[in-house]
Amino acid sequence: MKFRSPHPFSAAYWRGAVAETRDLRKLVFAALMIAVCIALGYLPSLTLPYGGRVTWGFLARALCGYVCGPALGALFGFAEDILSFFLTGGGGYPFFFGYTLTTMMGVFLYALLLYGAKLTLWRVFLAKLLTNVENVVLGALWMSILSGKAYLVTASASALKNLALLPLQTALLYALLKLLSPYLKRSGLLPGP
Repeated sequence: MKFRSPHPFSAAYWRGAVAETRDLRKLVFAALMIAVCIALGYLPSLTLPYGGRVTWGFLARALCGYVCGPALGALFGFAEDILSFFLTGGGGYPFFFGYTLTTMMGVFLYALLLYGAKLTLWRVFLAKLLTNVENVVLGALWMSILSGKAYLVTASASALKNLALLPLQTALLYALLKLLSPYLKRSGLLPGP
């Protein structure tokens, strides 16, 4: 595997990211991560004392962004959200494309910060922080469109929950990526020695 530029401001980064959409191994990995996301959706969430819940799908989405990059990651987000909705029944909620867009953007953000870059706790924290902010902003917008609830009320409650979950989610994600990185490098899915 060739070295990829870790900077999304370089042409080499985007050439590499687009090339991932034609790499059979990365396509198979993305498909596997879709299956993992759907399976993780059946695991019980971790309920915290103040009412927050940790669900597990973000781990597979971030892992896909880390390995597959922003172009394939966005395609993965689209396919994962659509398939998850139709295979699980959507949890009693109607289908709304805004949530698909949120999933696509979330994986895209993970990829922008993690794909081809050195794995650090700071980088993982920033990736999780940005995806949480995106979830708050867009989630509250979709909720206000679908239910008529006031945007600021929904966004405020969601922001508090996401802020409280951020340290735990960051620690879980960093531990997972650190644990899997040597295996992903050995299998050729990540560049490395």
